[in-house]
Amino acid sequence: MNKPLENKYILITGASQGLGEQVAQAAATAGATVILLSRSQKKLEKVYDEIVASGAPEPYAICFDLMTAEEKEFAQLADTIALATQGKLDGIVHCASYFAALSPLDFQTVEDWVKQYRVNAVAPMALTRAVLPMLKESADASVILVGESHGAQPQAYWGGFGASKAGMNYLCQVIADEWSRFAHLRANVLIPGKINSPQRIKTHPGETATERRNMSDITPDFVWWLSAQSRGRTGEIVYL
Repeated sequence: MNKPLENKYILITGASQGLGEQVAQAAATAGATVILLSRSQKKLEKVYDEIVASGAPEPYAICFDLMTAEEKEFAQLADTIALATQGKLDGIVHCASYFAALSPLDFQTVEDWVKQYRVNAVAPMALTRAVLPMLKESADASVILVGESHGAQPQAYWGGFGASKAGMNYLCQVIADEWSRFAHLRANVLIPGKINSPQRIKTHPGETATERRNMSDITPDFVWWLSAQSRGRTGEIVYL
């Protein structure tokens, strides 16, 4: 299948840079109409222009701050997407992430933990819930949450970030269990591992670029998990 995501509408958070940008471009190349979501309007416009220039389906770009959004804003976002796509949505990739710093718990603050939980665990729940009516109307819908190995393997200094990613893993499996009666819905966690992403560079400053894979090496995995080829696979935590 040259265009495994043809005629699909895929929402991607954190789409203005890093892995989110790469996944958006890969999904567009695979035939999807992507909805780019980020808090940076300028960076969103750049990704939008690149996708249009590539000849892929014209995307949508929405500036939205997951850190500050409340119930009303998530509901309005869902309405905006529904209006733009005529109610169509076939998947989400939750790439947006917030990382404070690696440090002993002695130096981690309540604010650090709240911000990391807010973006890494609460926002994926709120956004998925807000657009669920559209996902249910899709013939085949996939939700992907981008995880981190320390969400399953606790280690010193990872504190709030690791805990928030553990919350994301839990969220995914709750979603998968609640959706078990819907054969056309699925949710999975993909853990990228060592890739040359801005976040990996922050969390692993001691690594050299040669120790990491290019982000483009794993984008085919995201396309596969978004496509109908992964139908029936749900509630999994997958190391890429």
